[in-house]
Amino acid sequence: MPKRIIIAIAGASGVTYGVRMLEVLRGTDYETHLIISEAGKLNIKIETHYSPDEVAALADVTYAHKDVAASLASGSFLTDAMVVVPCTIKTLSGIANSYNENLIVRAADVTLKEKRKLVLVIRETPLHKGHLRLMTMAADMGAHILPPVPSFYHFPETIDDIINQTIGKILDYIGVEHDLFRRWGEPGDTQDSGNLTVC
Repeated sequence: MPKRIIIAIAGASGVTYGVRMLEVLRGTDYETHLIISEAGKLNIKIETHYSPDEVAALADVTYAHKDVAASLASGSFLTDAMVVVPCTIKTLSGIANSYNENLIVRAADVTLKEKRKLVLVIRETPLHKGHLRLMTMAADMGAHILPPVPSFYHFPETIDDIINQTIGKILDYIGVEHDLFRRWGEPGDTQDSGNLTVC
């Protein structure tokens, strides 16, 4: 079976997470299949030094956001996992309600129905009860909710350090080996330095 990961970049702030995910996976034997929403393309222009075409060039295969007849829309097209990074509340709502109006939501729906791994990197704060309810609905169907919440025990020094820690958590869940951040308990962490008190 081919090693395939679907990456979807929706229109939330934080598209740099999706770009970094593609960059990291280029160094692996996983084939990347990319969908970028129109709002995602806009945010790439606003928040990064990339153009949408440059981001698309990082993937092995790209798809139009509205192409619900694409291979990703069928469960017979085998994939290992899907990551929506970042994931808007609108996209979360579509997934939670199986409202398959575009390829991101349809591919996520297929991922869930085929019992494959789906990661939703929700980028919204604060969260009202409706947002939380949608996350619970998606989680009940099998989605893995992974907000980009940074850890600081590894003493990040740059924005890239913070981004890499979230990408590393995603890769841990879907089973891709990496060395993007220093793990708790590894040599050189804060347990050795005595700089952190755990209460």
